[in-house]
Amino acid sequence: MNEQVHDAGQAVRREVLGDEHVDRSMEKSTACSKPMQDLVTEYCWGTIWTRDHLDRRSRSILNLGILTALNRGRELKLHVRGALHNGLSVEEIREVLLQSAVYCGIPAALDAFSAAESVLEEMGALDAAE
Repeated sequence: MNEQVHDAGQAVRREVLGDEHVDRSMEKSTACSKPMQDLVTEYCWGTIWTRDHLDRRSRSILNLGILTALNRGRELKLHVRGALHNGLSVEEIREVLLQSAVYCGIPAALDAFSAAESVLEEMGALDAAE
């Protein structure tokens, strides 16, 4: 493991997803799953999310669309929270999901909307939406 990349990834992961989520993920990791947590932290967050050519807002937009296409509701919830931390508005998240509906399919987008709304409601963000 590259400690420098891992540490940079840990910092970005915490900034985007929040300390509470990262701490919970690390506390729940076992001898079996810890290598996966290290891989995610180093590879996804340290190698990719720290690159200069896309800002975090753009990366969040991409993740929302990709996770909708893959119908990965649990991960989508994490990245809705991250998208808000990265400056996306509720309206922008809605537009990403609507755009995804056209290209990924209505069933996947319906699931994505359901996942997103549960997070937005939990965070009190729906009250601020238009």
